Amino acid sequence: MEPSADADVRLLHAAADPVRLGILRRLAGRGPLPAGALVRERTQSTVSHHLRVLREAGWVDDRRRGTWIWYSIRPEAVARFEELVGSLRGMVAEQPRPRGPERPAWRQW
Repeated sequence: MEPSADADVRLLHAAADPVRLGILRRLAGRGPLPAGALVRERTQSTVSHHLRVLREAGWVDDRRRGTWIWYSIRPEAVARFEELVGSLRGMVAEQPRPRGPERPAWRQW
């Protein structure tokens, strides 16, 4: 798949992968962590790939400390994600909600 030129698409696409979402959750909960502490059940090359995708999408920063590379979540990425969710929430709030049987089956939650 060709990378998107839209920064928002890259941000959302990077977070949509279960492994990468797990990495973001760990970083959000604990602050800077070395790569080895982020995903233990994956190979080093797989973890490196996921961290590269997150870094290129703008989700994480990395800093070398000796022989270790420490990763931290970028507050700007979280803020942009919140803006995107907020704009979607606003669009949904503006739409009239169907009533009764004409409501599509997929909206029956």
